[in-house]
Amino acid sequence: MFSLRFTAHSEVGRVRKNNQDAGYASPTMLLVTDGMGGAAAGDLASAVASTEAARSDARATDGEEMLERIAGIMARSNAKLSALIEEDLQLDGMGTTFCGAMFNGEQFGLAHIGDSRGYLLRDGELRQLTHDHSWVQSLIDEGKITPAQAAVHPHRSLILKVLNGQDLFDPDYELLEARLGDRIMFCSDGLSGLVDDEVMAGLLAIDDLDEAAARLAGTAYDNGGHDNITVVIGEVADQDDELDAAPGLLVGSATEVEIPGPGSSPWNAATATISPSTPPTTRPQAWGRTRMRPPVTRPRIPSAAGPGSSPSCSRPRS
Repeated sequence: MFSLRFTAHSEVGRVRKNNQDAGYASPTMLLVTDGMGGAAAGDLASAVASTEAARSDARATDGEEMLERIAGIMARSNAKLSALIEEDLQLDGMGTTFCGAMFNGEQFGLAHIGDSRGYLLRDGELRQLTHDHSWVQSLIDEGKITPAQAAVHPHRSLILKVLNGQDLFDPDYELLEARLGDRIMFCSDGLSGLVDDEVMAGLLAIDDLDEAAARLAGTAYDNGGHDNITVVIGEVADQDDELDAAPGLLVGSATEVEIPGPGSSPWNAATATISPSTPPTTRPQAWGRTRMRPPVTRPRIPSAAGPGSSPSCSRPRS
């Protein structure tokens, strides 16, 4: 049985005016959510998903339970987005990625939708754990373009699947056996799009987790910083009661945005504030990111057998 050291970092970057990323880290969960929608409150969408994760965070006994729990978090987040849009139509168009994992001391239960990414650093080798739900990734999969061409493709911002309140969505799920010393990282595309794998591996290997996260974000910032930058890192350590008792940590929009309750007044991004009832530790951050909502498809509750996939469609994000 293992424990998890963790850290989380989120910043606005050079260009955006607010932070539409959010993140959550705890002894049993790591998560990045990257909102889209611009005036339609992408910051609210990412905050809804990360806050729901923090609210529902609990240790699971086995892999199947982890996948069921994280699927439930995604379903409740999506239902909350649907309810918010129904009450205030100016929110129609918001959505969020969801990329993270639960941890039970032996395995990670991964869940992913959108173009945020998960990586594993094991024995000095970096491996991407997730598969982008993006238009350019579909072209790579079909052999029509190379990854290098995708990095500069004019439609590289087209995203195929997100949580956006629609009835159907289809995340990927997977179980990963944990090993002592593993480092697992989830990040928004504001980092993965600006830091290549070789540099990423070197920075992720820095002994101090907080320094590793700051250096990763700083490198993305120095390389352009044209989007919000969020990174959440966990390190598998020997079982430790103190590590297991550490409080969860919210970052990004989840520390800035008040999530409206039923019957509340219409959303106003200019006056949105953090809800005083937010339970985990928080690190306030700047805001920022604009995208449009693509249509998506809906998840089934997974089995522990592994990830699922299905066709989807898209609409451009800004």
